[in-house]
Amino acid sequence: MSVVTRFAPSPTGFLHIGGARTALFNWFFARHHGGRYLLRIEDTDKERSTDAAIKAILDGLGWLGLAGDEAPVYQSERAERHRQVAEALLASGAAYPCYLTAEELSALREAARAEGKPLRSPWRDRKPQDAPDGAAPVIRLKMPESGQAEITDLIQGSVQMAHSQLDDLVLLRSDGSPTYMLAVVADDHDMGITHILRGDDHLNNAFRQQQIYRALDWPVPVFGHMPLIHGADGTKLSKRHGALGVDAWRDMGFLPEALLNYLARLGWSHGDDELFSLEQAISWFDGSQLGKAAARFDTDKLRAVNAHWMRQRAPADLADWVLQRAPASAPAARERLLGLVSLLAERAQTLEELAAAAGWLLHDGAPQPNEGAAQLLDVPACARLKELAADLPDEFGDAETLQAWLQGWLAEKGLKMKDIGLPLRAVLTGSKSAPSLTDILIVLGKGETKNRIEQICN
Repeated sequence: MSVVTRFAPSPTGFLHIGGARTALFNWFFARHHGGRYLLRIEDTDKERSTDAAIKAILDGLGWLGLAGDEAPVYQSERAERHRQVAEALLASGAAYPCYLTAEELSALREAARAEGKPLRSPWRDRKPQDAPDGAAPVIRLKMPESGQAEITDLIQGSVQMAHSQLDDLVLLRSDGSPTYMLAVVADDHDMGITHILRGDDHLNNAFRQQQIYRALDWPVPVFGHMPLIHGADGTKLSKRHGALGVDAWRDMGFLPEALLNYLARLGWSHGDDELFSLEQAISWFDGSQLGKAAARFDTDKLRAVNAHWMRQRAPADLADWVLQRAPASAPAARERLLGLVSLLAERAQTLEELAAAAGWLLHDGAPQPNEGAAQLLDVPACARLKELAADLPDEFGDAETLQAWLQGWLAEKGLKMKDIGLPLRAVLTGSKSAPSLTDILIVLGKGETKNRIEQICN
């Protein structure tokens, strides 16, 4: 059997972390088995679905590399097909028209709840000719009266629910519009979906959907219901834990491969492996190592994973990302970045932090020293720096050559590196924390080095 999975978001907001993980696991599973991964936009709720949300979801999936293998299916465009399926259920006797008024339905629901029984409409056994004139019915699925439903779940194992707990669910509303339960089954069948990985908040839906599949004599997909993601404190994930849209993480300077690597470890594992490529994950992800316990989202761990993947990137990529985030004015900005960006990335965990750390490379002229750096630039320190500027060689050469020249100059002046090191770094970068002085000097060159010293120590 060829594996076909899907991700089916409702476009009522951004693509959140939980949705991204669901998409990722379905993508992994399909890729592992050489199958297809499809995308469906469940946009039947016209009051809450928006074009902006659809765009945000598609953009987020595209950035993560999780766009479907085919063009997305829009559920709202399939309403006529959904009605055809409901008519087929009516014709077979698996569904029935229900003419309960709103008041009758409310009373029946209250009575069923009080008795701990499922909702069973009296229209279940009435004849259509008994229908009130001009009334538009809803179409309900006729649930079994006894026995129990069972699902063999990829994650939860064997799960049962008594049929006596399942209401006669509505398939078509009185205005002819399909409900979610009907639409999702019809769409999954027509798309050829064989496996569905989703949050365990859908587990109860699976029992109801299974009844629709069986009433239609359609094959039932294999379900896998994942525990939802919690915050680091074990409570339901919320914005204070980092439950932001994927676009927000992108804007904060996280890499797609880092976010995917981290999300893969939320509810799935391969031994003790924490850092791995997508290719490795695909080769490992057969669905057998999905956990039953709720995963915890930890922003600090995500930052550490992001730092790792930043350091795997080529200097040219890092330089271009910095320039996208922090516009430069110096003609030599990109060349300077290429010389130091890998060293700066060793101290950064996000692209935002990297761009902030590289700011002094993007513009000609001395950056404004921060408070700690400014305290180093007293009169004696500036006097020594001006002497250094006057004596700088025309060519710095490589780091070893420049270091040897600096040591010779210090010995000649009766100074030690501590006498000029921090003040020089403060003048050139605006901070006490930066790469080695020789790396800084080589990247800036003699002219810009003298310019910055003279600007601060005039």
